[in-house]
Amino acid sequence: MASSLTCTGVIWAFLSFLCAAASCVGFFMPYWLLGSQLEKSVSFGTFRRCSYPVRDESRQTTVMVEQCGRYASFQAIPSAEWRICTVVTGLGCGLLLLVALTALMGCCVSELISRNVGRVAGGIQFLGGLLIGSGCALYPLGWDSEEVRQTCGNLSNQFELGTCEIGWAYYCTGGGAAAAMLICTWLACFSGKKQKQYPY
Repeated sequence: MASSLTCTGVIWAFLSFLCAAASCVGFFMPYWLLGSQLEKSVSFGTFRRCSYPVRDESRQTTVMVEQCGRYASFQAIPSAEWRICTVVTGLGCGLLLLVALTALMGCCVSELISRNVGRVAGGIQFLGGLLIGSGCALYPLGWDSEEVRQTCGNLSNQFELGTCEIGWAYYCTGGGAAAAMLICTWLACFSGKKQKQYPY
């Protein structure tokens, strides 16, 4: 099977896939922020939430529904910062996934990735990582929303967690993006073989 990648390029392709997978899984999972409400565990992502309060009219009390799901609409996401974070991080994950899948195809298809294409792919990975990093930086700006304050002991504010803690999905998303920016972008410069020059 012919490959358009150098040995460094094969490492780049698999590392790119791992970074994209880490970022995408972390982005999709609702475990960015962990807290509790009514003595039940609650967690938030950028566009998903686990455990939410519902008014039980028959008993005239509020109960926690312990299940995960997306917000009903984009506008239902608790803060404007989290809406921006969702869009920016989603775009970044899409770019990382696009480059990773292209790089993996380069392992099987000859003349798909040249030196110049590899460098462009590295630039796209850098941009994707930058977008995800921006989303991770914006996320704490939404900690002052009412939903988060109820979960974090009414002590949370922008960049102040209150009684909550940052979950594994936040680190997974940011770590994948950082590795893509710092390692994959550099490896991409050496990933493609020099293209053959044809005399005609």
